[in-house]
Amino acid sequence: MTVFSPLLRWIAPMLLSLGLMGPAAQADTGAPDALIKQLSTSVLDSIKADKGIQAGDVQKVMLLVDQKVLPYINFQRMTASAVGRNWRQASPEQQKRLQEEFKTLLVRTYAGALSEVRDQTIELKPLRAKPEDTEVIVRSEVRGRGEPIQLDYRMEKVDSGWKIYDVNVLGVWLVETYRASFAQEISASGIDGLIAKMAERNKALASKR
Repeated sequence: MTVFSPLLRWIAPMLLSLGLMGPAAQADTGAPDALIKQLSTSVLDSIKADKGIQAGDVQKVMLLVDQKVLPYINFQRMTASAVGRNWRQASPEQQKRLQEEFKTLLVRTYAGALSEVRDQTIELKPLRAKPEDTEVIVRSEVRGRGEPIQLDYRMEKVDSGWKIYDVNVLGVWLVETYRASFAQEISASGIDGLIAKMAERNKALASKR
């Protein structure tokens, strides 16, 4: 699977940033850009203070994702979009397995990126959206050493608030990147073949730790 571009290594810190603040801090993040700004800024200090995350401790990262991050992500929509038209052909059990393996794949692939966080800061661009919009793109830049890194979020408004369903790094949308390789795998060996391929990749990544 050819989806492990170094450009996407910046996704992990920002996805993790969506869960590193408590309920009290979350109360003031009614706007999508305010949510991203507040939580993305907090993650930089949080990562610097946690040597386990800095070292890419996958178990620690997985626990954090399960407890804190997933409430801010529509992971079903993210997985369904990555799988594409084949999602509707999958059984409920296959859909569940796809989500589980995809989540594990993302976390294991990008956990190592956390060790690279040093002195970066987040700068949000003006939000181009109307008050009645239920889907927006929040655009930002990660600034530190070297050129700024473009980092954008596709977000949707649901009953519980704003949630992310796709991330763009340097012009590359995560869902679109995975969709091509997923479609190729499904064409070759079906949905179960894709699940097996992701599980195999996850085991290989786990063995490197």
